[in-house]
Amino acid sequence: MSMEKDTRTIVLIDLDNTILDFNTAEYHALGRAFETLGLPFDAEIAALYNRINIRHWEKLEDGILTREEVLVKRFEALFEELGVEGDADQTQALYETNLSRGHWFMPGAEALLETLSKSCRLFLCSNGTQRVQDGRIASAGIAPYFENIFISEHMGANKPEARYFDLCFREIPDFDGGRTILLGDSLTSDIRGGKNAGILTCWFNPNRKPNPGPIFPDYEIAALSEFDAVLYKAFG
Repeated sequence: MSMEKDTRTIVLIDLDNTILDFNTAEYHALGRAFETLGLPFDAEIAALYNRINIRHWEKLEDGILTREEVLVKRFEALFEELGVEGDADQTQALYETNLSRGHWFMPGAEALLETLSKSCRLFLCSNGTQRVQDGRIASAGIAPYFENIFISEHMGANKPEARYFDLCFREIPDFDGGRTILLGDSLTSDIRGGKNAGILTCWFNPNRKPNPGPIFPDYEIAALSEFDAVLYKAFG
């Protein structure tokens, strides 16, 4: 008995700062960790950490650092910048535990998932740490919207590597690259990754940051509510 192919549009969606507000979660998790350790913490320290953290994850994307190195070295770099004594391993453990608890949604994210799930096949694609992302996804209650969830630590490869996407595609029944689009906020991870994988990409850019190149998405939106129009343009 033959089964009909599922020809619905496949949407790969990033988690952090696309569906869940990672910056807010990061601020609260970091603040609680520093409070536990008796270290000073304010918005300026949080902003410094954010910049250092982004640089370290970009080194992961470029294959310069491993995930384990990123997680600890970012705190080593932060303590060096601040000129304070701190245990990077202990701080990382506290921060990760705090980060895995609770969630904040990006504006329009819940409505987007509700709408898309009625007509598209949704897959979550994240470079985050498995334990952290599992906790945040459970807290947000969004797992039922997705046919599958692809966390890079579990997949054994990271965005933007083509291998990461190859592994994801193998686990998507009736996969059709011509009916697939990736939605994410990172040019270097999501958009470059989608380009590497040969699928359409949509850059979620709520702050309307200028694109310095050389990575250019097929589509760009400033609000998640605009994504429906992108799907119509891309696939009719």
